[in-house]
Amino acid sequence: MEFERCRDILLRESELVQNVGDLQNVIYSEVVGRDWTDFEAHFEALEEMRKELATLEGERERIFSGHLGERVSGDADTAEADASSRFYAFVARFSPEQRAEISEVYRGLKVQTLKVRSTSETLMSYIAASRATMAGFFDAAFPKAARTGKTYSPYGTQVSNDMRSMVLNQRF
Repeated sequence: MEFERCRDILLRESELVQNVGDLQNVIYSEVVGRDWTDFEAHFEALEEMRKELATLEGERERIFSGHLGERVSGDADTAEADASSRFYAFVARFSPEQRAEISEVYRGLKVQTLKVRSTSETLMSYIAASRATMAGFFDAAFPKAARTGKTYSPYGTQVSNDMRSMVLNQRF
């Protein structure tokens, strides 16, 4: 019973992480291609997957913690090491065949999670580099000396002159 429940949760988590990775690849290609058509829908889908993944992760943590005691608090590395040790202590009670099967699913989930994290960091690096390039372009095209006037929001409060909301004609 515990084996099937744990395996099912891990398989569902693995499938969700795979779906998140696929959607991140779509988002990355759309960002690079500057196709913003379904951008908001993609982020809504990611949010739904995040909620479902958090629910499954909570279930998995309850299973492991319920058999092995309280979770040890600490930083992220300690928590990850603690989660792995709790997992392997939990599956040690299963038969060797079951242990091998569930460990393979768990390792696959870890690998997929690392791939998603890598894709996410690549996307964030691309966006940061693009943003820095655009900021450099605006600094060259519109020197700060020319932008020393005060800028106000629609609510009457003063805002910085970072030109994030500036729109240019395509024939600049």
